[in-house]
Amino acid sequence: MYICLACNGIGETEKSCVNCGSAMVDMGKIADQFDDYTPYMDDEHIKQVDGDPHSLEQHSCLHLYQCPNCENEQQIALQEVFIT
Repeated sequence: MYICLACNGIGETEKSCVNCGSAMVDMGKIADQFDDYTPYMDDEHIKQVDGDPHSLEQHSCLHLYQCPNCENEQQIALQEVFIT
């Protein structure tokens, strides 16, 4: 099974804003931003509509990062890890 460390609270990924250099805030999975029910849906189905056509086969989790300083938003694919 593959899991996203950020989604499961195991690790954080720090990203700097490309505009101002400030530390960006992880706002969660892109798909969780769609509506109130997507956080409860199966990840394999969500990856089919998350905007990254390769996220399922490459085991990546697409997150939305936002800069608290300049409000820049950026989509970043985080690599999932295999656990047994």
